[in-house]
Amino acid sequence: MSHENSAGRFVGKTVIVTGGAMGIGLSMARAFHDAGANVVIADVQRATEAAAEIHAAGERVLALAVDVTSDEQVLDMVRRADDRFGSVDILVNNAGIATGIPPRPFIEIDVEEWKQVYDVNVIGVFRCCRAVLPSMLKAGGGRIVNIASAAAFKGVPYLLHYVSSKGAVLALTKSLAKELGARGVLVNAVAPGFTLTPAVLQNQGQMTRSREISLQGRAIPRDQYPEDIVGAVLFLASADSAFITRQTLVGDGGTYLH
Repeated sequence: MSHENSAGRFVGKTVIVTGGAMGIGLSMARAFHDAGANVVIADVQRATEAAAEIHAAGERVLALAVDVTSDEQVLDMVRRADDRFGSVDILVNNAGIATGIPPRPFIEIDVEEWKQVYDVNVIGVFRCCRAVLPSMLKAGGGRIVNIASAAAFKGVPYLLHYVSSKGAVLALTKSLAKELGARGVLVNAVAPGFTLTPAVLQNQGQMTRSREISLQGRAIPRDQYPEDIVGAVLFLASADSAFITRQTLVGDGGTYLH
């Protein structure tokens, strides 16, 4: 999907995309770069390869190996972005545990797995927001876009820890936006539906279980791909949304009415 109308609108801006090396994150990183932004791809794996895919010369791309469960790595991510580009204007909290989670009844989910999912999907978001705030305030403001999930609205069963973690992201978004609005930092969320990322396409169990159900519920009766969520994220990160905060935009082909 092309985003030619975005060309140039992020020139001079720096965006960090966590989980930016694959799937939805890579699509967003590529779109921001195409729109003129300096892009920091932060991921636990494959960040360097993703950066090369976006721009081989790499003048406006910085690849960093980052685990969002590590305070030290998250703080270093922001320091290196500041050193390279001068500021962090946009943060897209996309890193999360999702595809690899086996669905099962909630009574079979181990507490340690709950903690792991929450450490990445919720506390990781908090860590990144906390780390970028000084840079954003120094620059006079910024944008935070949290990637949630339409599953948090629908109450999808057998993934209780994942679904509730994304519900926590929605609540975090609302509260943080109220806290930071007067300081020029706008905080919103985007909630995708079931998306055919490369990881999902390789997971036949998830494909068999979720694909047909998702298609049946959509007003737009087709599969969802990573590129389908990019426009919503760019909008919330841009000057076009300068008076929008505390909101969640559901991008799931019209399944959930929000």
